[in-house]
Amino acid sequence: MRILLVEDFRPLRNSIAQALREVGYVVDEAGDGRAAIWSLGNGQIDVVVLDVMLPGNSGFDVLKAIRAKPNPPTVLMCTAKDTVDDRVTGLDAGADDYLVKPFALEELMARLRALIRRRYCVGSTILQIGPLALDLNARRIYRNNSEVLLSASEYAIFEYLAMRKGQVVSRSDIWDHTHGGDSVPESNVVDVFIGLLRRKIDAAAGCRLIHTRRGLGYVMAETE
Repeated sequence: MRILLVEDFRPLRNSIAQALREVGYVVDEAGDGRAAIWSLGNGQIDVVVLDVMLPGNSGFDVLKAIRAKPNPPTVLMCTAKDTVDDRVTGLDAGADDYLVKPFALEELMARLRALIRRRYCVGSTILQIGPLALDLNARRIYRNNSEVLLSASEYAIFEYLAMRKGQVVSRSDIWDHTHGGDSVPESNVVDVFIGLLRRKIDAAAGCRLIHTRRGLGYVMAETE
């Protein structure tokens, strides 16, 4: 999943971004409001972690730009302002959640997982995909009590397709949400990742779960 981290204090931004990448998120970074607004138009973002006090455009300016987008990402506002009025202002302005600094990294991670589930209308932390169980908190896939071992890239693609189960997802969508960045993949790189993933998933599940829709992309479904 792809996260936009908007924080002007570079040491804090660097440490949070590193922690997020270590657990498998794609992270775009912005150090001010103007850069954040630019980043919103430069890729498909799932969640924005948004500081309120920013140089240039404030966090509320960025939030307004987010809410003007079609299918906007969910927003977690982070700020040292901790009064009830401050939290109410942020939530009423369109934030989905509010986290007061300083915060524990574990709490940030838990809130991000919840916001991603909300964005994709997933009500449980365990997704059942045919005979496979996807644990969204542990970021692991199991059949019965046996784990299906995947690389980080394979897991990211499986999770994204599972969160959009039953929907056709284009190759560019898959790349944006699981790898991101400014680089454009070679024409068949997503197909290669899908091929590698299918070998492991099909063998574990005993059936095909990822189906090709020619000219459109891929869909996660238990039947054709």
